[in-house]
Amino acid sequence: MSLAASIVIALVALLHVYFLVLEMFLWDKPAGRRAFGLSAEFAAQSKTLAANQGLYNGFLAAGLVWALATQRVDVAMFFLGCVLIAGIYGGFTASRKILLVQALPAAIGLALLFI
Repeated sequence: MSLAASIVIALVALLHVYFLVLEMFLWDKPAGRRAFGLSAEFAAQSKTLAANQGLYNGFLAAGLVWALATQRVDVAMFFLGCVLIAGIYGGFTASRKILLVQALPAAIGLALLFI
């Protein structure tokens, strides 16, 4: 695994830790509501769903950290692929911004694994 790929994978993992914190712990707080443009009422109603989503983001981060720790390209490809698919889906169903924030970094990481 190249240094460039490792750096991008680490950044993607950190992004997903950040998403975990936002969704599991800050969803109904001012920082979380601001990040996602939520009303206080909607945030309160959807807090449990967001925490579940945050947990999944934590699993993605854990998988990427595992790939880095073991230098397993196959593991990195799997988890980056999961992030890419989730980012594409979110980009088309929730917000186009997700394509840039989540899908693009994963695609760059996958591309770097093939170089």
